[in-house]
Amino acid sequence: MSPPSETTRSPLLAMSIIGGMFFIFGFVTWLNGPLITFVQLAFTLSDVEAFLVVTVFYMSYFFLALPSAAILKKTGMKKGMALGLLVMAVGAAIFGQLATMRIFEGALTGLFIIGAGLALLQTASNPYISILGPIDSAAQRIAFMGICNKIAGILAPIVVGGLVLNGVGEFAAQVEAATDPVAREALLDAFAQKIHLPYLGMAALLAVLAFAVAKSPLPEISDQANESSASDTTGKSIFAFPQLWLGFVALFCYVGVEVMAGDAIGTYGAAFGIPLDITKYFTSFTLVGMLIGYVVGLIIIPRFISQERYLAISAVLGVLFCLGAYLTHGLVSVGFVAALGFANAMMWPAIFPLGIKGLGKFTETGSAILIMGIAGGAVLPQLFAHFKGSFDFQAVFAVIMIPAYLYILVFALFAITQSAKAKAASVNS
Repeated sequence: MSPPSETTRSPLLAMSIIGGMFFIFGFVTWLNGPLITFVQLAFTLSDVEAFLVVTVFYMSYFFLALPSAAILKKTGMKKGMALGLLVMAVGAAIFGQLATMRIFEGALTGLFIIGAGLALLQTASNPYISILGPIDSAAQRIAFMGICNKIAGILAPIVVGGLVLNGVGEFAAQVEAATDPVAREALLDAFAQKIHLPYLGMAALLAVLAFAVAKSPLPEISDQANESSASDTTGKSIFAFPQLWLGFVALFCYVGVEVMAGDAIGTYGAAFGIPLDITKYFTSFTLVGMLIGYVVGLIIIPRFISQERYLAISAVLGVLFCLGAYLTHGLVSVGFVAALGFANAMMWPAIFPLGIKGLGKFTETGSAILIMGIAGGAVLPQLFAHFKGSFDFQAVFAVIMIPAYLYILVFALFAITQSAKAKAASVNS
């Protein structure tokens, strides 16, 4: 990266631009929940097949995060983020076109390409906002980004619900009642057509935004902004930082539980027999919980509590809400799943800066490794879709979620210990 520019002294403009990008990839990411319902109907898929939407989308991060770091070293963060938006535009156009043609493999390819663009965006924007100011208050800045992200996420299911999934319950009944194969295919073709214009419009908007970001005054930030007196990187390798590798697993678990609470909540609710016309909005409920959690985190971190300690509290809340979901039924149980949004809200803002803290020249590579942990969003929901057909779906949900939250708690306790050691070393020196 190039040295910091003069404009970094006033980070408000940079935060506004990055906040806009968090809004964009929040909207795109949280479309996956209603898309599961869309592809299941349009392509007549099983739960396991429909959940390939999130599997393919989130696995793209695993495969493309490290290449993204290499690209960013050559382009710098600003050009890299513009390139990421452009790649997303290509993926959105491909998805919109091939989903309309009901070519499932092609639609999944489009989602993988969208994920590739997001991998580039995430690999650039998360460390950027983390080291734009003091690393110990990074959770507060990322919380602001999260508010932008989750407002978009709340809107996404509502927009898709209105434009694409309007009357989905009646449509499902019509398809099931259709005895003539030709008439049935005509119904499915007409339903698939609804996705075409929204995704082509999104592709055009992303392309315009890519150009705008490339021409923006967004400043570059040097890796030196992430140096730490307690963590000299001279002569070290990327494997010398335990916070990075423990953070990778924590992010894997976190994104897994986030996607389960956000994207799988519709499938979870449908298993209770709740109508599709209601479950299509459940993702928005989870994201409202996350939005509230971000606002709370923005207010109290680090003013009243450290990001490490708040992460521990969030993990404990995750366990308690999972137990509540398991022990109740119907809309009450769904309510506990939605409440996981509140528990999850401040996890990424805490885990990411803790994972890259003090990495210095390894910041881009470390960021990419952490971004690879987003693959948890591919693995945990697919496990849920696979096992819910053979076992009680509430028990499957709890067995997958609770160990993930317990690991996040372990990581938080590790971070608290490391922070205490760093403060003690600073006092002694």
